[in-house]
Amino acid sequence: MSRWLPLPDPPLPLLITGIAGVAGYNAFDYFHRRYPGRVIGTRRADNVLLSGPAIEACDIYDADTMQRLFDRYQFASVLSCEGTCKLKSCELDPWLAWRVNVAGVDNLLETIGDADVRLIHLSVDLVYSGIGSGGYLEHDPPDPVTIYGKTMSHAEQLILARRPDAAVLRISLPMGISSNGHAGAIDWIQSRFQKSRPATLYYDEIRTPTYTDCMNRLFQALLSSRLSGLYHAGGPRQLSLYEIAQVVNRIGGYDPDHLLTCSRFEAGPIPPRAGNVTMDSSRLIRVLGFNPFDPWPLYDDHVPTHRDWHRERPHGHRGSPALLAEVLYRNPRLGDLAA
Repeated sequence: MSRWLPLPDPPLPLLITGIAGVAGYNAFDYFHRRYPGRVIGTRRADNVLLSGPAIEACDIYDADTMQRLFDRYQFASVLSCEGTCKLKSCELDPWLAWRVNVAGVDNLLETIGDADVRLIHLSVDLVYSGIGSGGYLEHDPPDPVTIYGKTMSHAEQLILARRPDAAVLRISLPMGISSNGHAGAIDWIQSRFQKSRPATLYYDEIRTPTYTDCMNRLFQALLSSRLSGLYHAGGPRQLSLYEIAQVVNRIGGYDPDHLLTCSRFEAGPIPPRAGNVTMDSSRLIRVLGFNPFDPWPLYDDHVPTHRDWHRERPHGHRGSPALLAEVLYRNPRLGDLAA
């Protein structure tokens, strides 16, 4: 299969859980526009600001409401994006993290039961500590340093044990717009710069960020396949959180003085931070038969080369929020395929 050819339709109706998160929000937009009336997204019951056609209020751990949704829509596939990922909140309230990230997955599995439902579940690179040199492979044992990572790792095991026909994807930072303007990595960093407030990002937490445009097409390919098991789904470019902020600062044309950096160990004990959690996604690429990932950012001249790179503003290369939206929120190479 070529990444540039039209992809097969997923089994419909499709349920996408957790559309308040960046991955779920962008996936819902992508599939809802392609299959109107056949795609339902869920958000938490108390998130009243996120509303609209085909959006249902449902806490993933609410067994009765989840069962009513399945009875009403008879879902043929599920893209499971739900998860509480605020690191500090999870550390301060482990039960909240467990209820959403583990009990919620358990409830989803109970609701699906033995039905012929295609299930794709999103996990995260933070199931690893990042104490080494990164490049994690699927067989590397998880060793999370946060409650968030521990609960996500536990959810992986639930799904792999009870739904061997499901696919579990460990993703890194999904790069796209968020539902509330500050939930995503780009949104949060940009919101600080827009308000002329400082943003401090760690130079020693390293990730493999991925355009949501690439992820959406990957989801469609997997939903329409029988691929099962655990796979890493990080992008090919490795960047520290500080480097990501450098990109946002320079491409967005913001004041470089508002970007600060430090080691993750200087930030305090709560929440604990992972180090180099970069993932090797070659196994997924191999079994797919094509590479779904472009690097983020796409263009090499948008990649920091040193600590003060964001302060350099070459003549004729002035950044702006419009340019940021064009090349960081969206993958310019995919064009209409991502729309």
